[in-house]
Amino acid sequence: MRRIEAYVTPNDAAPQAHRQHLQTIIAGLNEGIILLEAEGSIAWANASALALHGAEQLDDLGGTPAGFRKRYTLTYRNHHRVPARQHPLDRLAAGEEFDDLLLDLGRKDDEDFLRHVLARGLNLDDGGPFPYRVLILHDQTAQINAEHRFERAFSANPAPALICRLSDLRYVKVNQGFLEMTGYARDAVLGKSAYELDVLDGGDDKEAAVARLNEGKTIPQREGVLKLQDGGSKFVVVAGQPIDMQDEPCMLFTFIDLEGRKRTEEALRESEERFSKAFRLAPVPMAVCDGATLNVLHINEAFAATTGVTLEDADERDLADLGVRPYEGMIASLKRGESTRNREAVLIAQDGGQLDCLVSAEPVMIGGSRRVLIVMQDITERKRSETELLTAIEAVMQDTSWFSRGIIEKLAQLREPAPASRDVAELAQLTSREREVLGLLCQGHDDDGIAKALKLSRNTVRNHVATIYSKIGVHRRSAAIVWARDRGITGHESARNRDKPAKP
Repeated sequence: MRRIEAYVTPNDAAPQAHRQHLQTIIAGLNEGIILLEAEGSIAWANASALALHGAEQLDDLGGTPAGFRKRYTLTYRNHHRVPARQHPLDRLAAGEEFDDLLLDLGRKDDEDFLRHVLARGLNLDDGGPFPYRVLILHDQTAQINAEHRFERAFSANPAPALICRLSDLRYVKVNQGFLEMTGYARDAVLGKSAYELDVLDGGDDKEAAVARLNEGKTIPQREGVLKLQDGGSKFVVVAGQPIDMQDEPCMLFTFIDLEGRKRTEEALRESEERFSKAFRLAPVPMAVCDGATLNVLHINEAFAATTGVTLEDADERDLADLGVRPYEGMIASLKRGESTRNREAVLIAQDGGQLDCLVSAEPVMIGGSRRVLIVMQDITERKRSETELLTAIEAVMQDTSWFSRGIIEKLAQLREPAPASRDVAELAQLTSREREVLGLLCQGHDDDGIAKALKLSRNTVRNHVATIYSKIGVHRRSAAIVWARDRGITGHESARNRDKPAKP
């Protein structure tokens, strides 16, 4: 390092002592300190100043303001080059003081070298024996780099954000996400006050949020309403976080657009209202159960009227407590989340009465929870009528000799109309001989008539009839006739094939 002794004579012992004392004081400062002689040459620099310039010794600074300019570049933050006469060392050499110049420092021999410095010049030439010019340099590189990173992240962040200066409550930064969400142009936001563009509007806690803004305190997430450029409004979640921007206290507002969620919630609410009305007013018994336990959560008015259970008493009771006698495997199937359609079950009323029902069940989501909707259709009267009809058919068919074939066919179809589609798989399980026997049954023949028509023994016919009953799941002749007629068997095909050889 260039030593001060090079600038003094033996008669300068007092100034040298003074310099050494001053150097001792400032050597350990974090700020960079450069001392200039009265004539403008660089007399001394502390370690912080050398490090700030990437220099190892004093000579690396150039020795004079002109030498400094040959080695280093200085630009303003707007990237304009600092003129020679405006260089801090040149101004100090001219005896000019200055405050807080924010400059970018570069080296001509290293294009990647860049420091951000805040420079201040002091002229200690007060007419005394020890004139000094002092350049004080604050390294702002870390802070400005952090600000650059924040600026890039702030601008690139898709989440809408806005920065408000606390001293005057005016907006100083806005990102593209906020502009796209609100429709505002950047110039229409920057410089506006928090009163002109109120981002804390809406909600019962607005006054508390405004108070925290004025105090520079964190504003927790809250729901609010944000005015848009076109005069409309948008539901948002807004939060505020105090930050410093270039040593200026500010508030960072961030937003979450709630419009989509609000529309979804509104549609869900309307859907649940429609479901609730349909459930309550449905003319058939209905119940809503928990999807995991099948405990009853709600029953409708028809269920209450049918069973005698009040709406209040049904809460959190299981199906058996409400009188439902499920078909085999029903509970396990519903707990697995399976659907079911028109399965027969029994519903016991509070007075002991028994209702035959068709049960249908469907897993549904209500309020975000898994539920099971159960619908029960009372078929007691229908089953009673069918039973009485089948009994009558069975009775009259004991002696069908005086009935015409047309009447027999009409009796067989009284149970219900034939379905639109026929179950081919069920028909395929019958042999051709069994279908012939079944066809003759449909024409009203008894066992003797079938035996004579097919040239079989009466016992063989009885065996065929028993096999048919077993395959189609019936126990009576009338039920077999109804089953056959439902599947399009009339007996006429048996007449056409009667003369053909058949398996015994």
